[in-house]
Amino acid sequence: MGDQCNPFQKTIGLTINDILRNQVQPNASFSKQSSLIKVAAAITMIMFSIGFINGIFSLMTFKNKELRKIGCGIYLLASSITSLLTITMFTIKFWFAVLTQLYSTVNPNVLRFDCVFIGPVLKLCLYFDGWLNACVAIERTVNVSKGVEFDKKMSRRVARRMIFILPILILGSLIHEPIQHDLFTHTIPKYESIKHGLSINISIKSNLSHVYENLTNEIIKYVPEIQTLCIVRYTHSLQNYNTITLFIHLIIPFIANLCSAVFIIFGTARERSTAQKHLSFKEHILKQLSEHKQLIVSPIVLLTLAMPRLILSLVSGCVDSSTNPWLYLCGYLISFSPPMLIFVVFVLPSEFYLNTFKESMTKCLRRIRN
Repeated sequence: MGDQCNPFQKTIGLTINDILRNQVQPNASFSKQSSLIKVAAAITMIMFSIGFINGIFSLMTFKNKELRKIGCGIYLLASSITSLLTITMFTIKFWFAVLTQLYSTVNPNVLRFDCVFIGPVLKLCLYFDGWLNACVAIERTVNVSKGVEFDKKMSRRVARRMIFILPILILGSLIHEPIQHDLFTHTIPKYESIKHGLSINISIKSNLSHVYENLTNEIIKYVPEIQTLCIVRYTHSLQNYNTITLFIHLIIPFIANLCSAVFIIFGTARERSTAQKHLSFKEHILKQLSEHKQLIVSPIVLLTLAMPRLILSLVSGCVDSSTNPWLYLCGYLISFSPPMLIFVVFVLPSEFYLNTFKESMTKCLRRIRN
């Protein structure tokens, strides 16, 4: 067992491949798979359906030209597209993990495709979505601080540049993953209970099989299973770098969102207290908190949902995910919830965005009827 653990000691994080590795029954129909695989597949498809609807509704809202007259609308349009890409890549990643483990005779180049493309692109979409949300928060802060002096044209120019620059920077921070990948082949010992008469024939005809008989005369056949994995190896310095970039991509957008919310609430309260002196500054703050509570709640909820991904990404060393597969699976699935919530976080709390969505939906229904 020690040898089988070696490749995992040089990696960081648990992927869906690791979680499902010992749960999938090779060369068996889906109906014969464990309840964990069936539940995971059902939840994945539900998440895909919800995420797809969320992305389409968000696109219908932010494709409006009026909303894209400032950078905030451009960021949210890009986030709508990114959320669709994220949930699509997430679904592809899940089924790729299941099918490649279901069929043991998979071409190694197919497994390499997961390391080189699917994994990094999925991370790119997740991180990009978080940074876009941070950009929205920062622009709202600038809008409040500038007031009537807010430059809409400059806002649009900055937004277009950021949408171009951010993916390049994120890819740059992830470039080590496709470069450091490697294929690892190891043997998994498996034992099958067989009938006594059949065991004799197998032991005579097969050189690769070993048959043992226990005290109860039950025949146990040893059938070694060869498994090929695509893993990413990390040196100690690269492991530290990976941890730092992970915190940057998850924590800094959260801090930007939270600081922006605090600035908007206190800044607006200060302006209102100057114009409306019949209320104290404290009363204005409480009023703004009541009106803009979603600005505080949203980043906290998004970070809370992303925490399982942070914890799983920091897991290193020899970890046997088969000991608590349900726990690891729930953590992994929850961590992909934020991209599904753009419509709930940005559109539903805003009367203006919600009215825009209703108008877009009405136009779409008219076109369908005509």
